Order: sequence, then C-alpha cells, then structure tokens
Amino acid sequence: MSPQTPIYVDNHATTPVDERVLQDMLPFLTDHFGNAASRTHSYGWKAESAVDRAREQVADLISAQPKDIVFTSGATESDNLAVKGVANARGGGHIITQVTEHHAVLDSCRALEQKGFRITYLSVDSNGRLDPEAVETAIADDTILVSVMSANNEIGVLQPIEEIGWLCKSRNVLFHTDATQSVGKLPLDVEASGIDLLSITAHKMYGPKGVGALYVRSRPRVGLVAEIDGGGHERSMRSGTLNVSGIVGLGRACELSGEVMASEHTRVGDLRNRLKEQIFANLDNVFLNGHPTERLYGNLNVSISNADSESLLMRLGDVALSSGSACTSAALEPSYVLKALGLSNHLAQNSVRFGLGRFNTEEEVDYVARRVVEEVGRLREISPTS
Repeated sequence: MSPQTPIYVDNHATTPVDERVLQDMLPFLTDHFGNAASRTHSYGWKAESAVDRAREQVADLISAQPKDIVFTSGATESDNLAVKGVANARGGGHIITQVTEHHAVLDSCRALEQKGFRITYLSVDSNGRLDPEAVETAIADDTILVSVMSANNEIGVLQPIEEIGWLCKSRNVLFHTDATQSVGKLPLDVEASGIDLLSITAHKMYGPKGVGALYVRSRPRVGLVAEIDGGGHERSMRSGTLNVSGIVGLGRACELSGEVMASEHTRVGDLRNRLKEQIFANLDNVFLNGHPTERLYGNLNVSISNADSESLLMRLGDVALSSGSACTSAALEPSYVLKALGLSNHLAQNSVRFGLGRFNTEEEVDYVARRVVEEVGRLREISPTS
C-alpha cells in the first residue's frame, strides 16, 4: 500500500509544527492574549510568565543562561543582529566568515564591507569542511568576530565549531555560529564550545515560523548595538512587542527536541541511509555532496548526472524536496555552496536535497526512492548527453 502523497522530504527548508507545540501555543492565541510588557494586570503577567518559561527552555537546550536569550523574528534577524550588532558596537575592524555561510551572514558581511569593514571569506575543502587552521591564520590584530555556521543548510556538513570557538577564545575574538540547522538535532553547549553568539529559529525544529532567538553571552559581556529601536525590549537589544504565542512554541519545540534528540538521531539517520542506499543501488553516476559522515543525520544532497534537477522536481509532483536552499530556490545560477566544493556547473545544477525528519516513515522513504529512480530514468532517456 502506497503512503499518502505528497510526501514531504524538505525538512531543511522548514518543518511541520509538532502537534504538542501547537497545543501549547493555542491558549496564547485565544484566552491568554496579553502583552508580556503589560505589568499591571493578570493578562500581562500570564504572558510574561510564559515568555520567561520559554527563555528557560531555549537556554536549557544549548546549556546557556536564560538571561542570555534574546527573542527575534527568526534566524535571519538573529544573524543580522549578531554580525552587524558586534560590528557597530566596535565601530570598525576585521570579520572572518566562510564562503558557504547562509546569505543572512554573507549579505550582512557584504553590507559591512560597504561601510569600510574588512571581511575575510575562507574557503572550504571538497567535502565542505572548514580547516580551523585557516581561521587561526586569518585572525589579525584587528579581528573582532568570527562567524561560522554549525551545520550547512544545503549539504548538512558539520563544522568543527568547538575547535574554532576555543581558538577564538585564545585570541580574544568573539565567535558567532548560525546553529539554525543543528539546534535540536545535535547536542550544543555554548560553554563547552566557547560560543559568544548563537542563532536559532523555531521553524527548523517543528515550531512556528516567524520566531527565533539569539544567544548573547553576558559574562564576559558581548557588546551589541541593536538593529531595531523602540521600547527597549529584550535588554534593549531587540525592541518590539514580543510574539508570545510564537515564543511559547519555540520554547516547547526546544524542550521536545531535547527529549527526543538521541532516539531521533538514530531513527532519522537510518531513514536517510535507507534512502541513500536505494538511490545509489539503482542509479549510476550519482555523487554525494558534502562530508560522508560529518553531516546532519537527516540530510542527503546528491548530484545526479544527466538529470536536470529542476526538470526532476517538476516530474516529482508527489514528492516535496528541493534543489538547494529555500532562500535561493528562485535563483537560476548553480548553488554557490556546491560551487565552493569544486563541483562543475553540470553537477551543481543536477543536485537535489532530501531533508528527512521527525514524521517521515520507511514506507515514505521507499516510495520517494522508487519515484526518483523512475523519473531519473525517464529524464535520461530523453537527455541528449545520456
């Protein structure tokens, strides 16, 4: 019996809201609608208490102090606040990042370049990994920040953030990591990894869209200039009425992720391996993109020779997957992440990204593998280069 379609395997773009998360959110969309900044009545007190609880839940997941969690609208805002906030607090200097970062970091750095900041964009190896020695070599006397993502959103590659974090500590340089893809999936400890700033979003871990957080170390204090002014909310780092229901959802999503992390790692990892084995066993000229082991357990990014990815996706109307980052899915150019690995335009344009998650099943994986093999076969039959 075939599973219900369409089948969703694009969990790096976004995840469905877990029913348990939704149930915790609903009261704050109905009866408990108060403003968390209203200090004179029970509606405000209830909202403030819920926000405080969520702050604890987020902090617990990354072994941080609750007071160091700043709520935002999502990881893009958190990345902007981290990179630009540190830069504007310092007034000048040198920032180090890598070429495969999310656009939220790369575009923030490019904006700062226009203001006179010096930016170093480090290369990665053919597996997408950054060498910590390259970071050490790049650090200069005026370096104020290193920003390296924990896990890549396209190829799932994990970076050696603990090594980089302590390297930065030894050189008295602030370290920021965009942990959007890894928070809730892998253990993260801001203390053990020497992290000063860490970006989070809810919708990549079965929470709602439009809410995230930035961890900002208070001891020693990280100087940060706010990007949004007006009211002094969130320790004057992010003004604006708090999205209480969304924040409750983020908190509950963090709590749930912590509870199921180990079992989910095994189960979803097995599903990813099952999918990979079936595709590679039934198709030739298929190439894995990214590190074979140092990657997110739900990620499978492959290039399929002589099978244009956009054509393949159009044929797979019963399967929801992508050819790369959702943030750049409208672009016609090959993925800059894959190009950074040294892939040819042909292989970069023939790549697809599978993102398996909490609610996928073996039956769905088998169906997806079968459909991919079928449609690749049809595409190759009509391909002039096959």
